[in-house]
Parts: sequence; structure tokens; C-alpha cells
Amino acid sequence: MARIIYFSLDYTPHDHRFLSALSETEHEVFYVRLQRGPRQVEDRPVPEKIHQVLWAGGQDIFRWRDLVRLTFSFRRLVKKIKPDIVHAGPIQTCGLIATLAAAGPRLIMSWGFDLMEDVHKSLKMELITKYVLHHAAYFASDANVTRDKAVLYGMHPDHTIVFPWGVDLEHFSPSTVHGPSSDFTLFCNRSWEPRYGVDVLAKAFVAVVEKHPETDLLLLGGGSQVQAIRQILTRGGVQEQVTFAGQIPNRDMPRYYHMADLYISPSHVDGSSVSLMEALACGLPCLVSDIPANKEWVTEGVNGWLFPNGDDGALAAKILAAMDARDSLARMGQAARRTAEEKADWKKNFHQLLETYQQIKKEES
Repeated sequence: MARIIYFSLDYTPHDHRFLSALSETEHEVFYVRLQRGPRQVEDRPVPEKIHQVLWAGGQDIFRWRDLVRLTFSFRRLVKKIKPDIVHAGPIQTCGLIATLAAAGPRLIMSWGFDLMEDVHKSLKMELITKYVLHHAAYFASDANVTRDKAVLYGMHPDHTIVFPWGVDLEHFSPSTVHGPSSDFTLFCNRSWEPRYGVDVLAKAFVAVVEKHPETDLLLLGGGSQVQAIRQILTRGGVQEQVTFAGQIPNRDMPRYYHMADLYISPSHVDGSSVSLMEALACGLPCLVSDIPANKEWVTEGVNGWLFPNGDDGALAAKILAAMDARDSLARMGQAARRTAEEKADWKKNFHQLLETYQQIKKEES
């Protein structure tokens, strides 16, 4: 058994999943939250066996001016808890505070955007990334592309682990009742934020409907681009063919995948996308941007298609090609499910994290 501090930016569905899995192990886990985001919807309580830590952070959004105060507060709680392992991420926030506080040994976990986007925002962010990774005991990520970037910024390659966060393959499984319909339904559940490219999909959908008016679009979620995206759809005259379903509880998500013929992720930046893995597990062919992380999951013409990142014209062309290939969608859906079974089993992948904990504790003892 190990005493573990799990230090994360906020309390997202991913945090809930990690903490729920950790609560079922022999480890004693202390959850430390850096911020409370303004749009955070918390419909999942922190698991009972997880100790929630009250400290200087976790009450509001993180501000850089609070860095010194939070670092000293984190150092005090580390002295009190005396953890065997500090599991911290994203890199430039939680990872930095844990490193400045000399809390360790540290497993630094990338959340994808920290290495694919944030590190490039300024020289300061690049230097922070190098500093944190240089002093980390181990590094974990969900995709090879982020692992390779961590090594580029100074992480020892032998102290890295890659495990896709995966999905519950029993909860996310192919439908036994969904069959072909006269319409063709596209589905996207990415957040309406610039990094996820939903505006690119909106533009492509307008072009698709001009040639195939029977096409529908099912959109979930929301975000800062809501006005821009709705404006694209309205100006294109396709708003009547778009269903805005809002925020959907995870337990209900399989039903929405089953309503679609094609899953689309136009993300500009990603690690191993959990929503992409959910779509694959549900046996849904996937059309995704050709960023490196997506190419680890989707093989052109096998379980889906790729399109040039940010190119709405190319995306529209690929959607039309998928519609013309309806006869092959069932075969591709079966291949999608096989991909999920081989690579996206959360129960199996989570054990790689536990093995890393064990290795860290062994090396420190």
C-alpha cells in the first residue's frame, strides 16, 4: 500500500474516473484540487474512500499571482500527509507547484493540452515544462505523441509510461437495435472551444447539406464559441437539421453514439481522446483530423477516415465519401470495436498506472 497525493487542476469526469478506480485499490489516496472552474458541472461526488484535502487552493480559478502562496500551502500539506508518491498534472500548473514544493517522488501526468498547446504559448511555459520534467521521477501520458514531446523537453525516456485512459467496454458497446435509416446522422460531442474545431465541422456541414439535404448533425456540449458556431449554421440555412442536445450525463452517452452513422472529431489539439475511444467502442466509424494522436487510433479506410486538420472543405468531402460508402460502414464499425478492445480497455490500461506506482515506491525504498 502507498500513500498517494492525486493533485489535479479541477474535478473533471476524467478526475472522477481516476479517483473512482483508485478508491477500489489498497492505496490511501488524498485528492488535492488546484482550482474550481467557472463552468464546472459536478454531478459526481468524490468517491467516499478518497480523502479530500482542504488547502489554500481549490476555491476559485488558478491565478499566477497566487503561485508562491499555493506552493507554500502545498508544501505544508505534503509535510502533514507524508505521501509515498505525488501524482500531479497538468505540467505547468499542478506539476510546477508540486516541483517547487519539493514534493515527491513525483509522477507527472500530461493532460495532452499541456504539451500539445500550452508549452508553445511563451518562453516561460517552455522553461517551466523543462524544469518540471527534469525533476520528475516518472512521466505518464495517454499518447505516444505527448510522451515523445516530454522526452524532447528533458524527461528520461526510461521513466515514461503511455497508457490510453480508455473506456468501460461494457458500458460503451455496439447497439443491437440501431439500423440504417433514410437519413445520415453525424455526431460530435467535443467542447465548443477553439482547440476542438467544432466551427470547422459547422462549416463543413453547411457544404454537405447543399449536396445531401437529408443529412443531420447531432451536437452535444457547449462552450465559448457558441455564438460563432450557431451563426455559421444559421447563415448556412441548416439550423433546422442540427440537434443541440446540451450536456449529457456519461451514463446516457452510449445512446447518442448509437443514434449516429458517423462520429466526427475536428480537434486541432488532443491526446488520446476519450470520446473518440467511446465512439470506437460503440462500433461507430470515425472521421477525425489528421493530428498525430488521432492517427494512433484511426486508420484510413479501416475503422474510419482522416482529414487535413482545419480544412473544412476536405472534411465536407470526406463526409460525402462516407455517405457514398454506406455499404462498408458496418464492416468499419466492427473494426472500430476491435480497435477499442485491443487498445482502449480502461480496466486493463489502469493497471499500468498501478504498476508505475509500485515501481516508484520500489525505487525510493
